[in-house]
Formats: sequence, C-alpha cells, structure tokens
Amino acid sequence: MFETKSGVFLIAGVGFFALAFLVMGLLPWTMYLDQPEKTVQQLAEEGITHEFVDLAERFPERFNRYFPDGVTTASFGEALQLGHDVYVSEACWHCHSQQIRPVSNEDLRWGPVSHAREYQNRLQRPVLFGTRRVGPDLIREGARRSNDWHVAHFFKPSNVVPTSVMPAYPWLYDADAYPNKKGMALITYIQWLGSWLPEYPYFQGEGPAGPTKDDDEIAGTTNQYRDREGAARRRSFTRDHQRIQDADQLAGTVINKDDS
Repeated sequence: MFETKSGVFLIAGVGFFALAFLVMGLLPWTMYLDQPEKTVQQLAEEGITHEFVDLAERFPERFNRYFPDGVTTASFGEALQLGHDVYVSEACWHCHSQQIRPVSNEDLRWGPVSHAREYQNRLQRPVLFGTRRVGPDLIREGARRSNDWHVAHFFKPSNVVPTSVMPAYPWLYDADAYPNKKGMALITYIQWLGSWLPEYPYFQGEGPAGPTKDDDEIAGTTNQYRDREGAARRRSFTRDHQRIQDADQLAGTVINKDDS
C-alpha cells in the first residue's frame, strides 16, 4: 500500500486534512478558549442605538405594546435576541454574509475588515459568516439606511430595490401593515450590526469629519468601543442626512403600491 501511488495519495490526503484541522480548527480554538463571551445583556448595556429609539418614537402605541417597559437596556437586549433569532430562522444567512474579508477590496464596499473579537458574543451563535452573497454583506449595515427604508424593504423588497430577488416577509407586519414585534426586533438587530466600531456609521469616511486618516488609526481603534454620546450625535446626523425623501411617504407608497 505504501509503495503504490494510490497509497501515497491516501496518506498525503489524510495528512493534509489533519494539518488543516490542526491549523484552522484546533489552534484557533485553543487561542480563544479562555476569552470571555459577551452576553446579550452586556451588549445592550454598551449603548442603545438611535434606531431603536426611533422605532419607539415612530410607532409609539405598537412599540409600547411589544416592549411595555419602553426604551431600556432590557428591552433593547430582548429586541436584539429576538431579531437575531428571526434572522436565523428566516435563513437570512443563506444570502447575506456577516464577514468582511481582507480580499478583493471588500473594505471599500462594506467597511473595515472583520476581526475575531467581533464574534465573541452570544449573537454570533451560530456564527453567521454566511455561505454566499446573493445580497450584500450585513456586518456593517447599521445606520446605513433609515428604519423606514427597512420597513418598506422587508414588506416587499422589489418595491425599494427593483432588481432584488429577496422574498417579501408579510408575516413581520400586522393587519395594518405596521411592523409587528418580530419585524421591529429584526430591524433593531440589523441596525445594530457594526455599531461597536469607532467608524460607525461612517465606514467609508463619508461623515462630517471626513475620511479616516490612515489604516494604522483604524487598526489601533477597532478594539475600542466608541464614545456613546458622540456616536449618538453622528447617528442623528446620518438619519437626517440620508433621507432623500420623506420616509413615511416612502413606506406608504410601497404599501399602497403592493395593495394595488
């Protein structure tokens, strides 16, 4: 066996498989074995996103029905967990990745390259790297678009993006076409993705402060959580700046178009 060509190939195949398992599986596992994993509540306590507050202001009656305690870290954490569960159960990860790779200028398209520390939390269980990209990567999706855009998009994607092949999700809405609890939670989760980075929400440097000065600055700051008050001001600026048209009119137009 060891003197035949097939035997050599068999041994080489098994050997390389074992080496790959050691380098790509066992070694990383031992490196991060003792690293603490953040709970959802710990993530929520790092700061409530402006978009969660916006949902409470835009849909007060329904929001208070779904989250009786109002805007709190507990309700924010509940929305994040439920939104994550909906994201997983609806198999969003089949068409959307959550990993910016250091190849093909992906950082120019979606933001800073992903780091292992970003996945050391309960909302990355299971890890949502994804299997392919029918749609865009979402790990830096937070605050890129308004809540109203997402409300319209989940209701019927092709009304917002005509070339979209994403299915509609009418069960995320109530009888009056307002987002229900699962719908609000999913939007909260999507708007949270990437919010832990100092560059948030200006991943391409398009904010009022201009582009990030250099790559070293990015590398030196991505492991630090942003100042919450300053980030809230940036998010507020983004929300007003990015609305090309009235968001309520956009959502109403999409819903009316669907009914017609």
